[in-house]
Amino acid sequence: MHLSEIKEYLKNKEVTVICGGWSGEREVSLRSGKRVYESLLKQGFKAKIFDLTRENLTEIKPGFTDVAFIILHGKPGEDGTIQGMLELMGIPYTGSGVMASSIGIDKIMTKHIMDSLGIKTPPHYFIPHRKDLEIESQKALEEIGLPAVLKPRSEGSSLGIKIVHSKDEYFKGLKELKEIFGDLYVEEYIRGKTVTCGILGTNEESFALPILELEVVDREFYDFTAKYTKGLTKFIIPARISNEATLAFQSSSLTLHKALGCKGFSRVDGAIDESGNYYIFEINTLPGMTELSDLPMEAERMGISYDEVVLYILKSAFE
Repeated sequence: MHLSEIKEYLKNKEVTVICGGWSGEREVSLRSGKRVYESLLKQGFKAKIFDLTRENLTEIKPGFTDVAFIILHGKPGEDGTIQGMLELMGIPYTGSGVMASSIGIDKIMTKHIMDSLGIKTPPHYFIPHRKDLEIESQKALEEIGLPAVLKPRSEGSSLGIKIVHSKDEYFKGLKELKEIFGDLYVEEYIRGKTVTCGILGTNEESFALPILELEVVDREFYDFTAKYTKGLTKFIIPARISNEATLAFQSSSLTLHKALGCKGFSRVDGAIDESGNYYIFEINTLPGMTELSDLPMEAERMGISYDEVVLYILKSAFE
């Protein structure tokens, strides 16, 4: 189905934007959902918005809507949970399916896949919540060294991420993360430019967008606050990196998108080090669609409007 056929195909059918949820990314999801909803209305779709909560979850049942446009960030929207529920109800939905979503939010599984594909990703040391933190943190420190990046296993929008430079910061940070998130990992810190590459499409029709460089203002890295606060990040397109690094990052991003079986859209985050080598940190199967989000900005640089991005995502419900 071509983009031009979507409107006719969904004529007189209801598209429900599911946003909100109860993760740490709830407010961002609501902002993404509102903008998507407004775009759908502007394009002539019969759309409504559904703010998902634990209390109204049972309202999603057979006949709930004709098509669900999922724009939930974090759990239960980015880990395959809501996708599985919609499949049981027989409701078509946008974006990646259960498997791609559950793998994509799991940073450790994603790293295993990247390693198997020969995609460069920073060395890491995984610390499961069931293991002795004191013993494992010492092993990780010896293997990864300082500075290091501490990350939860399954979160988005940089929630919980800490860059640590001293042993005191390191051990204190790991203890805090384990109490909040459980499974975590220590990753080698890559000095260089923070970059991101959006992908649109499904299977062989998918393609990489221009690479966006993210330069934060008065912050150490592109954290949750920098991502969603206007003025705290400089967005530089195209990224100030070599053609070789650009092609390598785009190619690897596209490979990862296809390997996981992502549909419609995704966003791959990483860095280009001071020697021009690329590293991929993770893939986001449900990236933001707010006024400050990276993927729509990258698409616009390529001549693809926000409304067209929405159509690409909507099309994925039938692929």
